[in-house]
Amino acid sequence: MYNRREFLREASSATAGIFFVGCGLAESALASWHAGGGPQSGARPLRRQVVVGGRRAVTVDVHCHCTIPDAWELIKGVEGAINLQVGQTDPASPVGPQLDPRNVNDRLATMDEWGIDVQAVGINPFWYRTERDLARQIIQLQNERIAELCGAHPDRFVGMATVALQHPDLAAEQLEEGIKKFDLRGVMIGGSVNGEELSAPKFHPFWAKAEELGTLVFIHPQGFAEGQRRFQGNGTLGNVIGNPLETTVALSHLIFEGTLDRFPGLKICAAHGGGFLASYVGRSDHCVEYTGQFPANCKPVGKLPSQYLKQLYFDSLVFTHQGLRHLVAEVGASQIVLGTDYPYGMGDPKAVDHILGTPGLRDADRRALLGGNAAKLLRIGSQPGRQG
Repeated sequence: MYNRREFLREASSATAGIFFVGCGLAESALASWHAGGGPQSGARPLRRQVVVGGRRAVTVDVHCHCTIPDAWELIKGVEGAINLQVGQTDPASPVGPQLDPRNVNDRLATMDEWGIDVQAVGINPFWYRTERDLARQIIQLQNERIAELCGAHPDRFVGMATVALQHPDLAAEQLEEGIKKFDLRGVMIGGSVNGEELSAPKFHPFWAKAEELGTLVFIHPQGFAEGQRRFQGNGTLGNVIGNPLETTVALSHLIFEGTLDRFPGLKICAAHGGGFLASYVGRSDHCVEYTGQFPANCKPVGKLPSQYLKQLYFDSLVFTHQGLRHLVAEVGASQIVLGTDYPYGMGDPKAVDHILGTPGLRDADRRALLGGNAAKLLRIGSQPGRQG
């Protein structure tokens, strides 16, 4: 075992084996972003300077992805080893069609154009169907590769660990190693684990470790498998409805099953604006306030569900000024962080502009959403390995 500094010094290439790819709608993502002015060739553009109230604002994107091709090599020939959003079980290829191998300069050019100073880079899928030894190997490899990237570009990237949540005790170990050894700043997990809710008691060791470390847990859905039959047909409903629905269900279980009461210090951030929860949490409040009609299924919780929203964090990926303004009204500006979902086809290259253009926000609120909140959660600006 060696420490992060030794590991980074010995790493042969800071970006070897890292591909920046999408899934689901990945086939159209790169082409559409290029059509919208994304970098295709030539010199790297100057970084866009995001200004709020006459002063430069730091921007931090907490919701972006890459994949590690070496990890796919480890599972070749292992039947049913992966758990993908679209239900694929073929381990021969990454999630959806692979985009052009986007090197770091391409990624930085896109960040510069969109006005993104720092990305918190995470990996999806989560390999939740792998057995213990293979899961250990894959996660170790992925976390090492992410650490290499961040070590080579410490002013532009921070890393999000992955963990094998299907083995909760191992996941707790991997989380601690990712944070303390590799200086990763958070962890990305799915909205469920092979059909089990994140609120299940078996996952308490993971939640306890996340609370102990004070690390950000970013919940990213993998689609709502139970609705796949009804999601068939036009509209890409498995993504458009299924992804935010899984997040809504996951957060609701964490509230109603007492996970957020048991671990009040958790720092949980939900993708895609937290799904539908913030927009309809009043119905959950009503259930709690009028339990007489549902005495067996809506037992009292520590406080109203809407009050737990102040205990959670949400990315800004709701696509409209009106949607973002509503999210701020429901959860508060202190609970929202910038998210683009780069490089997925359902991502938002104008996420910065949505924050800048949302009416009714104070300059301090815009700064918080653009990067201030995320910088605190991800310890950006702190010394490597220090908690803060």
